[in-house]
Amino acid sequence: MIFTETNLPGAYCIEPERREDHRGFFARLWCKQELAQHGLNPNAAQLNVGFTLTQGGIRGMHFQVAPHQEVKIVRCTQGALFDVIVDLRSDSPTYRQWVGVELTAANRRMLYVPEGCAHGYQTLRDDTEMCYLTSALYAPASARGVRYDDPAFKIEWPLPMTGISDADRAWPDWADAVPVMP
Repeated sequence: MIFTETNLPGAYCIEPERREDHRGFFARLWCKQELAQHGLNPNAAQLNVGFTLTQGGIRGMHFQVAPHQEVKIVRCTQGALFDVIVDLRSDSPTYRQWVGVELTAANRRMLYVPEGCAHGYQTLRDDTEMCYLTSALYAPASARGVRYDDPAFKIEWPLPMTGISDADRAWPDWADAVPVMP
C-alpha cells in the first residue's frame, strides 16, 4: 500500500501497490500492520456501501462525536466521486480546511479520513458506488453533520448539486453548531 498524506494532518490517499503479471494484478487494500506502521488507526468495525443513481448527487458532511468518533477508509467501486474531508479538530493547524480527492473505480485510490473530520462526497458519474470501512460502529446518538455548502468551509464541489437528502440539507452551519470536537 502506498500512503500519501494530504494537506490535512492525518488524512491520507492510499493507493494499492500492484503486483502485475500476464493475468492482471494483485494488490492489498487493507492491512492492519501497514496502517499501524504509519501511525493510523487500524481498527475495522464495519463495512458500508453507498450507491447514487445520478451524477452530481451529494452525501454528507457526516461525522460521529466521542465516544464513537470514527476513522473511515473510502473507496469507489463503480463510477467516480469527489471525496471531501473537512477538518473539525479545533487544535489542528488545518482547522476548518478541506481537501477533495477524486476516487474512481479505475484509479482504485482510497481516502483515509481521520477521527474529528467530517466526510462527504459528490458523484461525478451516474450509477456510482462506494464502500468504506469504519473504525467504530454506527452510533445514531453520536451522528452529526454540517452542511455541504457551509460558508465556513467554502467547499468547491466540481459539479452543480443535483440531489441531496433532506437530512443532509438540514445540517446546521458550523457557526450555529454546538462545539463538539476536541
